[in-house]
Amino acid sequence: MDLNQGAPSDQTPANRRALCPGSFDPTTNGHLDIINRTAKLYDHVYAAVFVNPSKPGLFSMDERMEMLQEVTGHLPNVSVASFKGLTVDFCREHDVGVIVKGQRAVSDFDYEQQMAQMNYGQAGVETLFMPTNPLYSFLSSSLVKDVAKWGGDVSSHVPAPVAARLVTRFGNG
Repeated sequence: MDLNQGAPSDQTPANRRALCPGSFDPTTNGHLDIINRTAKLYDHVYAAVFVNPSKPGLFSMDERMEMLQEVTGHLPNVSVASFKGLTVDFCREHDVGVIVKGQRAVSDFDYEQQMAQMNYGQAGVETLFMPTNPLYSFLSSSLVKDVAKWGGDVSSHVPAPVAARLVTRFGNG
């Protein structure tokens, strides 16, 4: 399900389409930094929320997609989508040639490299590791949720619409 009006034409080659996958539970400024930078490099970008049935989220899939749509709506070449299953299957279905992943620290690299090699082996899909802006190198959705749950101010770490939803969800602010 694509939510943005910026869907690529059938003429956009796969190597000009990128995927930024994630749980986006919730979307952080770090996520947005990677999506914004990717949108400058590729003709079309899918920001895709993945379903992980073994990990229930704070926000529903629909809520995560709505928030992501709201904070990427200004980017005409970004579409918000959802998927479950293998990332490479999403890439095949949408003719995407590259997956872009933000790297916060060296600790992210080992696991991400294994996934990148598997994705390339399965479908020839490349992975681009994009270093995270140092302003967001410590930031994760889990950390944001933990701080927000205990009444901490996360407004400098997430877009305003996301901060408002966190306050509503946890009933503090």
